[in-house]
Amino acid sequence: MKKVLIIGATGSIGNAVRQMFLQATDAQLTLFSRRADRLKLDDTREQAVSGNVTDDAVLSSAIKGQDFVFVALSGDMKSFAVHIIKAMDKEQVKRLAFITTMGIYQEIPSWLGDSPEPYSNGILKPFREAADLIENSDLNYTIIRPGWYTNGPVNYQITQKGEPFGGHDVSRNSIADYVVKLTQQTDLDNKSSVGINEA
Repeated sequence: MKKVLIIGATGSIGNAVRQMFLQATDAQLTLFSRRADRLKLDDTREQAVSGNVTDDAVLSSAIKGQDFVFVALSGDMKSFAVHIIKAMDKEQVKRLAFITTMGIYQEIPSWLGDSPEPYSNGILKPFREAADLIENSDLNYTIIRPGWYTNGPVNYQITQKGEPFGGHDVSRNSIADYVVKLTQQTDLDNKSSVGINEA
């Protein structure tokens, strides 16, 4: 039985991932959010931790003993990555899946639109900086670069770093399905940065 920590559990992606784990697995979930105390929990499988990712003591306590850490946050992504890497190293937890965004490697083909240089783009820069930190860590990471979120069904394709991004949109349920697969298939996309879009 896997122990999974969802950081950003009250966001739309965190909630989709949470629901997919509850429906499709027997994983024990720890739900981490600044407002986690508002969540209605399945007491047999879930616990909530209210806190900020930049609070090292609270974060380390939540990470301790987990098998898999999933992160879906917005804000100061570089700072979040620094604190998460530090806490995971401290607690000797290695498996991380981290949501960034499409475009951080200028992998968007012309038919999808503009592909700006990420370090010169205010939107992309913090996501690219976070990805660089994670890739240079000793964690067993999967960086996930989704398209624009939709509420559609599970229907997606995966592209690897260095390949053109495959499409503009992706459903939250598709991202959740892929994250669950990462916990079930231990050799799937280890130390990888993947794009995910509607097939």
